[in-house]
Amino acid sequence: MVVFLANRANLQRKRLHDRIQNRLGGEFDGVHRRRTEPREAGPYRVVGTVNPRKFLDDKEYPTTTARVEVGFQLQTAELYEYYWFNWIEPDRQLLVGWHQDDTHADLGPVHLQVTDSTTAVEHQPANFIDSHPLDVIERRLESLPDAVTAVEWEDGRPTGLR
Repeated sequence: MVVFLANRANLQRKRLHDRIQNRLGGEFDGVHRRRTEPREAGPYRVVGTVNPRKFLDDKEYPTTTARVEVGFQLQTAELYEYYWFNWIEPDRQLLVGWHQDDTHADLGPVHLQVTDSTTAVEHQPANFIDSHPLDVIERRLESLPDAVTAVEWEDGRPTGLR
């Protein structure tokens, strides 16, 4: 585990996303930073592609194409940053992601979400990591295989988490 001792108050949006891009470049292909779409919160997303069979070490995994999208919004009304850390499988229309934002307040500051196409099928509370964003990235990367493989399926559609 890597520990980041940087002062979070001095984080800069573009620089942070460039550092996330550098970090993800070791495990994902075609990693790049992009500006967010109008419907997305925060200024940037870092996107990279991966073969899930290799990433999850599962030769039988039902698809060979996935991407990770990560973004942080640093200036919020809260004492912590908002972020979105998503695993997306376009072929199966699956999104599994941690969202630390101002939605689903009943679940706490961060939740794990499963989405089928454009419909959220489950939200669960997730552990809040009060740490530097790059530490959050490391810890979410460690948890990602378990989150992805916990998705339950019925008739080829994701239905939630085990």
